[in-house]
Amino acid sequence: MTVAGGEVRPVIDETIYDIFRRGSKTYFYSTLFFPPRVRKDVFSLYSFVRVADDYVDAVPQEVDEFYAFTGRYAAAAAGEATGDVVIDSFVELAGRKDFDPAWTVAFLSSMESDITVTSYRTIRDLEGYLYGSSEVVGLMMARLLDLPPESYVAAQNLGRAMQYVNFIRDIAEDLALGRTYFPAEEIEAFGLDDLSAATAARHPRGFAAFLRFQLRRYREWQEQAETGFRYIPRRYRIPIRTASDMYRWTAQTIEHDPAVVYRGKVKPSVGRIVSRAAANTLKA
Repeated sequence: MTVAGGEVRPVIDETIYDIFRRGSKTYFYSTLFFPPRVRKDVFSLYSFVRVADDYVDAVPQEVDEFYAFTGRYAAAAAGEATGDVVIDSFVELAGRKDFDPAWTVAFLSSMESDITVTSYRTIRDLEGYLYGSSEVVGLMMARLLDLPPESYVAAQNLGRAMQYVNFIRDIAEDLALGRTYFPAEEIEAFGLDDLSAATAARHPRGFAAFLRFQLRRYREWQEQAETGFRYIPRRYRIPIRTASDMYRWTAQTIEHDPAVVYRGKVKPSVGRIVSRAAANTLKA
């Protein structure tokens, strides 16, 4: 523990700090606006999520490392101290905040599917992946913040909405990994053979219409998520709303220029994130 200004501040492990800082600019800088103890817990949660995701997104995929990770998690969940600070910290958090163990199982199952599953035929086919990869993280955040059960559906929708913007933003990156997360039947419905840059260049109107359709889906989920903000205490609402606002900014940027997804990853600057957090502080 360290003491600053009379406040006891929990120490965040340097490994966990670095994993989170490198993994997500939006989440990292938004999280800095949580109170120190909550911030430490959020770092523990997202470092666990990030490490598992990084194994299956590596080129080439680090399959053995992923399964070793899941094995260490199983050992830690059974009460063994593994010496892996990411896993041990997450398991301690999950026990203290009473996470449903099925949430972690669902998360790891979705990560495992990225090893073998490369496409989805329908949105219903994608729903299981979305639940494990993003909705359960929203549920974990709700438990971490001690929110009432009435908030859980909104928390799931927020996780799902943010994940969907990631899918849209990362179309080119996912294609390079051999994956397409959008329903194949919807791609075909807009007259597209695939979501490659070449296809988008040949059919710019069809591609733009396809992305607008996907962005409408994101906004529906986002609007449903925001109905749950009333359950979040003010001191926690600021970072959550800030992250949500940054995902909305990303969606708007892409809608304005759909081809931008092939030119680079759309991300808000640190200045934009911090200024939005400051604005949210004033209106919270």
